[in-house]
Amino acid sequence: MHPQLDKRRFETCEKLMDALEECHRIEFVRKLMGMCNFEKDEVAKCLQYVRYQEARERVIASRAKAKVTDQKRKENQDDLYGKNGYLKKMIEKEAEKKLNGGK
Repeated sequence: MHPQLDKRRFETCEKLMDALEECHRIEFVRKLMGMCNFEKDEVAKCLQYVRYQEARERVIASRAKAKVTDQKRKENQDDLYGKNGYLKKMIEKEAEKKLNGGK
């Protein structure tokens, strides 16, 4: 069995986990002969699905957070250098002129 399972985290798999535990309790010999393999496979599939969904939600949340962070960074750049970095471009042009001997 999966001793580390938290039934609160894997609520959708709770009935399958209970069925597997019941199968194991009914008869020890059945457990050894692989009679509970169907239940075990179904629990494994369910757990994999739940972990996949959780990972997917984390990726979506991470992308949303990155989008907000990028927007804030762009707003900060606009505040510092003007819209679309106009002031930064002018500073770079002036620096380039100085490097090229004032031409």
